[in-house]
Parts: sequence; structure tokens; C-alpha cells
Amino acid sequence: MDSSATLLWGLFFGSVGLGYVSYGKRRKNLVSLACGLLLIIYPYFFSDVYLVVGIGAGLMALPYYFRL
Repeated sequence: MDSSATLLWGLFFGSVGLGYVSYGKRRKNLVSLACGLLLIIYPYFFSDVYLVVGIGAGLMALPYYFRL
């Protein structure tokens, strides 16, 4: 796929990750904090746009499954 698409998806997931990090720090929620950090970092390691979108969607959904 195109590298610009990967860059834009990485920017999107990074900004969502920043929101998760701030939420996790404020609420002392470790799952949200860890998912936010992973959302910020992981796009640097993958160049395939399908992997970036798939992993990002999974990491975004993960805190909803671990709600207490």
C-alpha cells in the first residue's frame, strides 16, 4: 500500500493513544495507559497499512474488554 496511508493511520492511532494515556493517568487505569503507550509506539515498527489498522483497532478495543 501507500506509505502516506500508513503515516496518516499512524498519526490517527497516535493521537488516540495520547487520549488513552491521559485518561489512564487521570483515572489510574493501567490497561488504558498501556494501550495508549502501545498505540503511540507501534506504528514505527510496521509498514503495512493493513497491519497498522488491524493492530490499532485491536488496541483501541482492548480497554473496553477489561472494564471492571
